[in-house]
Amino acid sequence: MPTYRDQAVVLRTHKLGEADRIVTMLTRENGKLRAVARGVRRTSSKFGGRLEPFNHVDLQLAQGRALDVVTQTETINAYGEPLLGDYDAFCVGQVMLETADRLVAEEREPALQQYRLLVGALRVLGQGTTDGPRPVTMVLDSYLLRALAIAGYAPALEDCARCGTEGPHDFFNPSAGGMVCVDCRPPGSARPRPGTIGYLQSLLTGNWEATRDLPVANQREATGLVQAFVQWHLERGLRSMHYVGG
Repeated sequence: MPTYRDQAVVLRTHKLGEADRIVTMLTRENGKLRAVARGVRRTSSKFGGRLEPFNHVDLQLAQGRALDVVTQTETINAYGEPLLGDYDAFCVGQVMLETADRLVAEEREPALQQYRLLVGALRVLGQGTTDGPRPVTMVLDSYLLRALAIAGYAPALEDCARCGTEGPHDFFNPSAGGMVCVDCRPPGSARPRPGTIGYLQSLLTGNWEATRDLPVANQREATGLVQAFVQWHLERGLRSMHYVGG
């Protein structure tokens, strides 16, 4: 069978037969794909532990009729290891994996930006930002905003999402697409406290220096806005989100 190589982040696995697994992964060159890893559940398997969620791996795959088959794998980064002893970070990582899985809906459609973002987010989650450690919920909010932006769902954080009137504006509504002016605001729109929207802009651009010393109240408010925005645009909530902050 023809073979090819790629790099991937393992998103999830499920059992197949007595000893195999189907591995769902986000790859650098081939987008999201599923492949069979034969014999990985046996204790004698040479690469079973490498094909676990969070792992960043280099793969060789053989083309199959229905699913391709993993024939070789080497670990590039075991991003899951530093998360195993940190429940909150582990839960945040699960949300990242589920988000990538949901946003890259079609298999074998190139998704290089989502792949790079996920690799970078998992690295920051375990190792800290370029400006030092940050709360795991802050890292998650940044990832969610940027992943949605890549998918075409970037929130309007300056001008009105409905009429385009130049901002800043005072109201935020997920169904409207972000910030809205007083004339366009739907009923029930949130009115974020000063500093929260600027903080979201910093998360969206990856400006970690600007996130220093932000009051906890602003962080919590921003997390609520991000989660409401994600839930609206993904149509159904992320199952793993229920465990974050629990």
